[in-house]
Amino acid sequence: MKITFYGHASLGIEVGGKHIIVDPYISANPNAAHIDIDTLKADYILVTHAHGDHILDVEAIAKRTNAVIVSNAEIAGYYSQKGFQSHPMNHGGSWNFDFGKLKYVNAIHSSSFPDGSYGGNPGGFVIEGEHKNIYIAGDTALTMDMKLIPMRTKLDLAILPIGDNFTMDVEDAIIASDFLDCDKILGYHYDTFGYIEIDHEESIRKFFNKGKDLMLLEIGSSIEL
Repeated sequence: MKITFYGHASLGIEVGGKHIIVDPYISANPNAAHIDIDTLKADYILVTHAHGDHILDVEAIAKRTNAVIVSNAEIAGYYSQKGFQSHPMNHGGSWNFDFGKLKYVNAIHSSSFPDGSYGGNPGGFVIEGEHKNIYIAGDTALTMDMKLIPMRTKLDLAILPIGDNFTMDVEDAIIASDFLDCDKILGYHYDTFGYIEIDHEESIRKFFNKGKDLMLLEIGSSIEL
């Protein structure tokens, strides 16, 4: 499994021979100006919630690649009505895709489209690939529901928001990693706006002091599991 960070909460995932894009907010992010969305491969686009900083490039990528948009029922329906392929899910449900098993799990946040349309309830995703399992939290507060995830799935990586203000901060993300029984963390949803700027060295140190590994990737960089 290869995971590429495209800035903010945007990810590219290669697993099972398939390409997945998560929450694409790239073209308007000045920090990701060197990423050309027209070169990104996508068989699926996973959407955690409907806020503009998570869906900006969904339609452009889906139109070019014919990717299937996977999200909650309301978001999937929104795009389906626009003629895009979609797969609706809801909290606690899972589906066996050709890249692996995908489960839609709880997140505590809000969700509405920039045009004011209802975006359903926000969520996160657990991907169980052939060899590795990951959790993508989406935008969320620290929640006790995270304790349920390792009861079903042993995680190899947890991708957690750490920017504070709109989501968890670093300290809450450390607690989340305890709940998830996962000490390997990829941080995201930080630095894009003034509200969510973080001290990188301090954040990494706080995780390290708890015996955990926080990775903060350069935009366009990848890790392999």
